[in-house]
Amino acid sequence: MGTPIGNLDDMVPRAIEVLQSVHFIAAEDTRRAGQLLQHFSISTPTLAYHDHNEASASELLIERILKGQSVALISDAGMPLISDPGYSLVRLARKKAIEVLVVPGPCAAILALCASGLPTDQFGFYGFPPAKTAARKNWYSELSARTETLVFYESPHRIVGSLMDAADSMGSDRPASLARELTKKFETWYCGSLEEVRHRIESEDHAQKGEFVLVIAGSEEQPAEDSEIERLMKILVPEMGVKKAAASVAEILGAKKNLCYQIGLELREGLRGDAE
Repeated sequence: MGTPIGNLDDMVPRAIEVLQSVHFIAAEDTRRAGQLLQHFSISTPTLAYHDHNEASASELLIERILKGQSVALISDAGMPLISDPGYSLVRLARKKAIEVLVVPGPCAAILALCASGLPTDQFGFYGFPPAKTAARKNWYSELSARTETLVFYESPHRIVGSLMDAADSMGSDRPASLARELTKKFETWYCGSLEEVRHRIESEDHAQKGEFVLVIAGSEEQPAEDSEIERLMKILVPEMGVKKAAASVAEILGAKKNLCYQIGLELREGLRGDAE
């Protein structure tokens, strides 16, 4: 069940009705849920359901449901399961042929995408980037060739570093949109290139606070086929060596240098068969 991500006026009447009528509410944080329920005068008891007890709590909830009780699942804000707990419960309920109904509500990723000004016909949601710099750079690099719009969540203490790593991996001029504190009093948007967005965030004292959704344009380059990379690498490696050949092929085809280099190593070591 969806709940507001900031503005309590976004709570839909059906959600209030369901929360009042179920036997209990499974909540990611019972204290935060208590504030929401108190605001709408809902007295339904709550049970903790979070990352650390998801597996055991899912079993317990299913047992109660099979005994005839009803449960509503909510996260701290927005839709459960979207970078929040809930998948284990829904999967188990489906396996047990238990009816699962969805009560719609806000989702920060979708709201940020819709207002980003970037293409919405194809997009991918990738949750939170890795916390460590090296892993995050590799992660962004692996996504850099994707052509759909990319949507991420990010925390305030990592947002500047994440923008820097995204710019290094995808290009500083890649179009992006950053939404901060969606639906709340201080909702703010930063749009432009990755480099421009980062500079704005760094220059505003209050900007590195709150919750962020980062939307990045997909690549406009068409990724080269492995077979074409392999064909050119076979020609150039004997003359230039793997490293120089990889750089040349990457420039010619607009392919990732790391991919060309890896294919070159495999060719040199005889791990790839002859291309047809």
